[in-house]
Amino acid sequence: MERPDLTWLGRTVTVTVDRPMGTYHPRHAGLYYPVNYGYVQGVAAPDGEEQDAYILGVDAPVRTFTGVVAAVIHRRDDVEDKWVVAPPGLLLTAEEIRAQTRFQERFFDAQVIL
Repeated sequence: MERPDLTWLGRTVTVTVDRPMGTYHPRHAGLYYPVNYGYVQGVAAPDGEEQDAYILGVDAPVRTFTGVVAAVIHRRDDVEDKWVVAPPGLLLTAEEIRAQTRFQERFFDAQVIL
């Protein structure tokens, strides 16, 4: 497995939300999204798609969000990592990130890197 790309930590990005908070996964009906989830347009992930990101610290569904890459969730058993994007200045612990992304990350051997 490749090492995670940590060069994006602390950088400002815009996430296009394709799975808003309060919706279900389009192909896995039981997978509910308690947070906004989307991708960073123009940034390629190892799976050939655009980089996926969780948006934490936002309590309503949004279409887009500009924030800071606060963490990388490194999946040891998958080809791609997930980014955690948050409002500037919001400090999240690894435990808080794990708790808020558990709905999906529980299926992977994942490590939160701050």
